[in-house]
Amino acid sequence: MESNPAKPEYIHTLLAEFRRMPGNTGIIRRNDRMLAAALYDRGVPLLAVQNALILAAARRILRSPGAPSLQPVRSLHYLLPVIDEVLHLPVAQNYYRYLQLKLDAALKSK
Repeated sequence: MESNPAKPEYIHTLLAEFRRMPGNTGIIRRNDRMLAAALYDRGVPLLAVQNALILAAARRILRSPGAPSLQPVRSLHYLLPVIDEVLHLPVAQNYYRYLQLKLDAALKSK
C-alpha cells in the first residue's frame, strides 16, 4: 500500500471520511481523534482505513431489504475489526472501487 501523508493530514482525512460514511452519526469525538492518531502511529496505511470504511458501509447499506435496521455508527472504533480484515486479507483495489460504485448507486436510489 502507498505511504501515508503527514500525521495532521492523515488524521484530518480519516476523520472527514469517517464523518461522511453512510450510517454514521456524523459526530467526531475525542476518542475518534485519539484512535486516528494511534492508527497513524501504528503505521496503518490511510488507504487501508479508506477501504475499511467502504467495506463497512457496503455491509451496512447493501443488506437484504427485509433485514432489521441498524443503529448508527457512533465511533471510529467500530471499524477496528474491518481495518484488521483489510490488512490481513489483501484484496485488489478494484474490488473496493466496485463496492464504492455499488454504494453510490444504492444511496442514489434511496
